[in-house]
Amino acid sequence: MHSPHLRERATAMMAAGIPFGEVCKTVGLPRGTVAHWFYGERARRRQMHPPEPSRCPRCRPIPGPPQDQKSYSYLLGLYLGDGHLVTSAKVPVLRVSCTATWPGLIAQCETAMLAVLARSVQRVRQTGSINVQSYSVHWPCLLPQHGPGRKHERPIQLTDWQQPIIDENPGSFLRGLFHSDGCRVTNKVVRSGKTYLYPRYMFSNESADIMALCQESLDQLGLRWRMCRRNLLSVARRDDVRELDQYVGPKH
Repeated sequence: MHSPHLRERATAMMAAGIPFGEVCKTVGLPRGTVAHWFYGERARRRQMHPPEPSRCPRCRPIPGPPQDQKSYSYLLGLYLGDGHLVTSAKVPVLRVSCTATWPGLIAQCETAMLAVLARSVQRVRQTGSINVQSYSVHWPCLLPQHGPGRKHERPIQLTDWQQPIIDENPGSFLRGLFHSDGCRVTNKVVRSGKTYLYPRYMFSNESADIMALCQESLDQLGLRWRMCRRNLLSVARRDDVRELDQYVGPKH
């Protein structure tokens, strides 16, 4: 399966009157493949039944944001934490690694993928975890943060169309981040012989850019946080934990 962008480019060149051989050479595909696009049985069916708009909102004539922006914000948070987009395969595959003992998290991840783009989602069992995955040529369009190497070894910045989505849905984005690389724990403090127990949220990530995105969303919600160390963030004040519970809640 070839990228829709190649077919669109070939179509534009053909419409401009560029010779067929030159079109094939430019898109780097065999003549038979390009001929099948324009003269094969599928081409004739497309003429009789015009195709539906692309499922990918970024590949439409006027690119737009995903329709379900809350699910997209959550999925983006999961991807930045425990996700991986493989683009070396024939069809790109998005994988999010979830701990096998958290069926609720696995189900939420699957639901988000289906709401954003996926037609189908697979669960692949690994030792101690389950990879929730989906194949689509359009995942790279919706997750432009993908790239070679580990996330903390390359810049992670939101694009101009992603930033407004996260600004409108900081709680959903934080839920994805904390469900992947975060946790809600009971902290124990002993003072003057008395033991105090209180809940707090922890978020750990090696990427300074991803940590900054987490901090920005917390600031947007007015939640106080502090850095325990370079790669570990804590939300511990009682009111802030109670507020964050409304957006995140414990993994299950």
